[in-house]
Amino acid sequence: MNIYNFLALLGGLALFLYGMQMMSSGLEAAAGNKMKQILERLTANRIIGVLVGALITAIIQSSSATTVMVVGFVNSGMMTLKQAVWIIMGANIGTTITGQLIALNVEAVAPLFAFIGVAAIVFLKSPKIHNIGLILAGLGVLFIGMNMMGDAMVPLRESEAFISLMTRFSNPALGILAGMIFTAIIQSSSASVGILQTLAIGGLIGLDSAVYVLFGQNIGTCITAVLASIGTGRNAKRTTIIHLSFNIIGTAIFTAVCMALPLADWVASWTPDRPAAQIANMHTLFNVVTTLLLLPFGGLLVKLARKILPDKADELGESRRLVHIAPRRQAGEVKVGTSAIALESIRMEVMRMAGMVRENVSRGFACIQKNDDESKLQEEMREREDYIDFLNKEISQFVSDIVTKEKNEADAQKMTAYFKLCSDLERIGDHASNLQEYAMDLKKYSLELSDEAMDEVRQMQQMCEHSLKLVTDSLQDFSKELFTQIVVAEEKIDDMTDDFRKKQFSRMRKGHCSGEAGILYSEVLTDFERIGDHILNIGEGLMQIHMLQ
Repeated sequence: MNIYNFLALLGGLALFLYGMQMMSSGLEAAAGNKMKQILERLTANRIIGVLVGALITAIIQSSSATTVMVVGFVNSGMMTLKQAVWIIMGANIGTTITGQLIALNVEAVAPLFAFIGVAAIVFLKSPKIHNIGLILAGLGVLFIGMNMMGDAMVPLRESEAFISLMTRFSNPALGILAGMIFTAIIQSSSASVGILQTLAIGGLIGLDSAVYVLFGQNIGTCITAVLASIGTGRNAKRTTIIHLSFNIIGTAIFTAVCMALPLADWVASWTPDRPAAQIANMHTLFNVVTTLLLLPFGGLLVKLARKILPDKADELGESRRLVHIAPRRQAGEVKVGTSAIALESIRMEVMRMAGMVRENVSRGFACIQKNDDESKLQEEMREREDYIDFLNKEISQFVSDIVTKEKNEADAQKMTAYFKLCSDLERIGDHASNLQEYAMDLKKYSLELSDEAMDEVRQMQQMCEHSLKLVTDSLQDFSKELFTQIVVAEEKIDDMTDDFRKKQFSRMRKGHCSGEAGILYSEVLTDFERIGDHILNIGEGLMQIHMLQ
């Protein structure tokens, strides 16, 4: 094999991988935003789950992408671990479609696919047409690259060293290891299976050796999901364990069968003159049979994952962290289902933030009524306020990272609305801290509010608690009726503020309230009014998100 053949091999590999990426990107852009709707219709029924997983993977032609999406859904709470089992099983079936397409051997029309696809991308403006063009162009480039690799590897048929290397793969351990490593490096079983098919077409590896490499490729494809689970919740990590368990069990079963029975010869007899189809058929058989064998034991796979990765006692601790959003470094890594995962994760994280804000507002008013510094209560409020600031920063940064990669305008607007919601919640938290400081000033300067003023503070507390409950309810399950109640509550806060100010002036004129206490009370009323304004802003943001559904 000379330098020209080697460079041609690298060029063909580059085109093959790039064509695979182009085709997947086009399919993801065309279908990715529908993933959430498909999954929302998912039930606990295992058959439907497998079919959904197979359908999604057949559409996007990447089991890794589907599994990474499932990891995100489990981490965000959109999917249970048991539902994830069926999706993963289906994904392993759906990924075999790519190998079957390659086995069709359409190199002759590949340049035509590439030309039509590129022409659609360059000359037409419709985003939908662009996505279709990307799919066609990717398919064409994939086959052109595959053809280049095949031509470049022809001299290897006469290379004793290369033939010796290929025959070593008849050793199950070496073949499985080679398949695992190569697939883990390129992070695509579809691509690695396609390259294996190219070797088979060139007569460089027989099915009896290729089967073990193929089994290892099924394990190697799990690396993408493993990487995606870094920094996620425990259930998301268990999802990757289930994915690994499925392929390891399948590999163990099929390796034993191939060593004991002539399974490879039997599969080869289906298409004796088409080595690419032989590998594609074995790939399909592996995943379909493994799914059928493990389908009744999905619950046991979940138990196994929980056994391998049990709950930690400190998982529910109050260490400052994001619970529903993966670390920022992963914000741009997930392509398929990114919008659905991100929006649900952001919503649940914002709900946590809103709960903390609600607690601090209630405590702030309580501090004023007690007119006591209560060091423990004050410290808890300060720690919670720091946590609120942390969540605001992290959620906002996550949204900033991911919204730049969001192609769907409606989803981008929803993310922007959540970005603004975080700012309003953080400002309400600041007003709660102001209330805490007023309580400290009352204590420091030995000031007292009148009984009438204290009664009004209690009313303000009740009104704020009611309004913030409407906010958390709306974040949980928004409705126009809740939005109307938020609007009414904000108007009520404005009316109460005006009424209480008039009563305050009346008390000051009658000498029932000192000037210093009156100034502090006036500040309390200002914060009360501003809290109402921010609550209305949040309600309007949630209405905007609702209208974009």
